[in-house]
Amino acid sequence: MAAANYLQSEDQFLCSICLDVFTDPVTIPCGHNFCKNCITEHWNTNDQYLCLMCKEGFTTRPDLRVNTFISEMVAQFRQSAQQKLIDPVENLEGRMCTEHDKPLELFCKTDQTCVCMLCNVLDHKMHDVVPLKEEYEGKKVKLGKTEAEIQQMIQKRRLKIQEIKHSVDLSEEDGDREIAEGVQVFTSLKESVERGLNELINTIKEKQKTTEKQAEAFIKELEQEISELMKRSTEVEQVLRSEDHLHLLQSVQSLNIQQPPPTKDWTEVSVCPSSHEGTVVKAVGTVVKAVVQLEETLSKEMKKLLEAELKRVQQYAVDVTLDPDTAHPNLILSHDRKQVNDRDLLSMLLRKNLPDNPERFSDCACVLGKQSFSSGRFYFEVQVKEKTEWDFGVARESINRKGVLALSPQYGYWTIWLRNGNEYYAAAGPPVCLSLKSQPQKVGVFVDYEEGLVSFYDVDAATHICSYTGCSFTEKLFPYFSPCDNDDGKNSNDGGKNSAPLIISPVGVN
Repeated sequence: MAAANYLQSEDQFLCSICLDVFTDPVTIPCGHNFCKNCITEHWNTNDQYLCLMCKEGFTTRPDLRVNTFISEMVAQFRQSAQQKLIDPVENLEGRMCTEHDKPLELFCKTDQTCVCMLCNVLDHKMHDVVPLKEEYEGKKVKLGKTEAEIQQMIQKRRLKIQEIKHSVDLSEEDGDREIAEGVQVFTSLKESVERGLNELINTIKEKQKTTEKQAEAFIKELEQEISELMKRSTEVEQVLRSEDHLHLLQSVQSLNIQQPPPTKDWTEVSVCPSSHEGTVVKAVGTVVKAVVQLEETLSKEMKKLLEAELKRVQQYAVDVTLDPDTAHPNLILSHDRKQVNDRDLLSMLLRKNLPDNPERFSDCACVLGKQSFSSGRFYFEVQVKEKTEWDFGVARESINRKGVLALSPQYGYWTIWLRNGNEYYAAAGPPVCLSLKSQPQKVGVFVDYEEGLVSFYDVDAATHICSYTGCSFTEKLFPYFSPCDNDDGKNSNDGGKNSAPLIISPVGVN
């Protein structure tokens, strides 16, 4: 309430020139009041002596005398205002103009600073000045938006932290699952080998037991025959000791000892050491079978892992189109900028002259993608069906586009090639021949900028073709395509062996 009374009474003591409380107030003949210095400076700079309030003119310059009544009222007002407003205000010095010792009640948008009423009519007279409250409200709205943006940024980063942590959790789960699968596979192999070994040992032991039992039976039978023979020997020996002719003859006749007792012919009987060759061969066959099964299992698991890897990189699919400003004049681009092939002879004769701008390839039949990438990961797929030659991959922005190209990482290219219909190469300095089980119909290209990785995949077979690792990317990367020459299509009307286009395919669509 005190502040309201102060503002209402203040209007009665404001100079209409400086808009501040009167200093040495004077009254001119028309009855209006001004600060003595304000009206003096105004008349000093103008040829006419006019009242700024009522526009009444005076032929001669009026004498100016301080209006003592108003001066006393202003003094009382200042004293009252100091008691009601100035006392409760903290940091009063910071709220006062250091140059004019007046309250900072205005804001100069031109100089972006707080000013007093006197600053407004002097140093900031031609500037965009508004009341502090107006600028305060405007700034508060902007700060509110800034705060909302900051909170949104904080929220996004918290979500990113959660996303990263979730990715780590998923990675741990994947790792644990892959470890479990690996343990299962190798445990199966170990168990299979152990089973084969146990079977071999048990079979050999069984054969050994059989041999031992057979030997024991032979020995027992031989020992029994020996016992019988020793008995007969004793009988014969006793008869031989007799000197009675009749007794000897009668004993031989009665005991029938003229012949040895019946025995077995042991001439062909023998116990041979057991042969375990067949057993070992059988055991080896079991191991081989286990290894074959393991290879099949590993092949299936590897296929699953590669399929999972391909799906993972396909998550970074980007929309790639061809840039006509970079295309060699011999190339034909489709209307949607998704296909490119080499011209045949007739098309070359009818082609229009294209400007030789710095971005255009001059000697080699190549074209770059319109989109560039300088961070993160990206992936795209290229259909190569029915082609006998092609090159593609990624290239850095600063590659030489004029003259013969040298496709290698040293010169800013990370690509793979097809030549002669079935010869695949990685352009790694000296080309590296790639051994592929099948001919790709669609090839995926994946780039991890920060990791320095460029990988190529056979999309339909879900197999990894090759990778460039440890790359150092320091500038923009562009998708790079070359359908290569149209073979004999330039000399005949059959369309050429290599006339099929390279096609940038939607990811996940066969």
